[in-house]
Amino acid sequence: MAGKTAGGLDRRQTLKCTLDDDQSAGREPISGTASALARSEGMKHNEHQESRIMNTAELSARALLATPASRSQADERGASASGNVERRSFLKTLGTAGAALSASALAGTAAVAQANRAQISKGDAALLRFAAAAEIIESDLWLQYAELGGVQDDEVSLLASKLIPGYPAKATGGNPIYTKNLQTLDGDMPQYIHDNAEDELTHEVFLNTYLAFKGAEIVNLDKFRTLQGSQATGANKSFGRLTNQTRLTVDTTWWTRYRSRTKNPDFGDTFQPAIPTLAAHQHTAIPRTDTDTGNADFIQAVASTAGFHFAFIEQGGMSLYQQLAQRASNAEVLRVLLSIGGVEICHFQTWHDKAGNAPTQRNVVDPVTNVSVTFPNLNAPPFGGQDFQTNLIMPEPTAFLSRQFPPCSIIRPTETNGAATAFAKALIDDGLFVGQSAEFLKLWQHLAADADAAQRGF
Repeated sequence: MAGKTAGGLDRRQTLKCTLDDDQSAGREPISGTASALARSEGMKHNEHQESRIMNTAELSARALLATPASRSQADERGASASGNVERRSFLKTLGTAGAALSASALAGTAAVAQANRAQISKGDAALLRFAAAAEIIESDLWLQYAELGGVQDDEVSLLASKLIPGYPAKATGGNPIYTKNLQTLDGDMPQYIHDNAEDELTHEVFLNTYLAFKGAEIVNLDKFRTLQGSQATGANKSFGRLTNQTRLTVDTTWWTRYRSRTKNPDFGDTFQPAIPTLAAHQHTAIPRTDTDTGNADFIQAVASTAGFHFAFIEQGGMSLYQQLAQRASNAEVLRVLLSIGGVEICHFQTWHDKAGNAPTQRNVVDPVTNVSVTFPNLNAPPFGGQDFQTNLIMPEPTAFLSRQFPPCSIIRPTETNGAATAFAKALIDDGLFVGQSAEFLKLWQHLAADADAAQRGF
């Protein structure tokens, strides 16, 4: 499946932008290591590709902006590939990421986009591009969770189908056994998973649309959707994935970090993991096949692994947006980062609460890898106390900026130096990209480096 979606469409461009007439218009294209890598992929488009690009963008607009009733009518009508020259040029800028704008407004916004191109700096574009890449990755993993354990309406799958070429528009029906075990952590888990997946999809399409509107390069990772996902009931078995949910090494130090009253990672402090066995070896957070769901103890351990993984992902995003925002020069870019970052905070708060409900299990062995996992009673010795108490889901006050200041309840870390690179490494260390290509990892790290190089200026 390398280089192709399940539908077989070849996509050879990782990042795409409209560079037409940049030099003659006196505009300096966005640059950086990621941009150079993108340009090396080439900028060739044939008429079929352009038509498909326009169709994706217009359908995306319907997915986000239409009412549920009008969505079905829009699907029946399809999207027109016709339009004036400005509209076609603007849609080329959007690329195959499926960035969403109102279909009726596209013609009118093209000229405005041209006028606004100079209003975003290279650094701000790099910040938003890395955030967009992170959201695409998060969307991919949350879709896998939603297929198996989310509410099984068509809302998320329909939206995803308009943003991701070849993604099925109908819900899968889920995996009842996996879902039941997730509900051990909370009865509303399917709804929360569904909504988290939808949120990430809207984040990625907004960020790419905003970048395109400002004349900056957008992010498209579709060519890397090559990993095999779950083959269990409820999964889209033949659809290629960006992330690997079956070989995770989950960092649970966020649990003790947010309970500590004296430590802060911004000062170099380290923390004890809540679930030490998840930090050793590789674990699956989704059923790989239906065989996994036939073992009651094991599938509960899989669901509990997912519960802690949910919080790990969202605490990373929560800190990332606070860190990137400190490098933004444009007030509107700052607003974008803070507004999306606030939703990541909501996500983490939810998953932090649910992870603590994982039932106690000891030495549950993976029948495939023979790796064991233990979920201890975090309220009892040798755990328990301030650092492990399960109902302490709000950040405890701790040192901030200087130990000379009084303790303050804060998000941590928020240190901006090297933040994007640290986030990129954390996802690699998590095992999310086991099986991914060297090209993907190089691009991911280059996008991070470009974001970290952004300098705030007015």
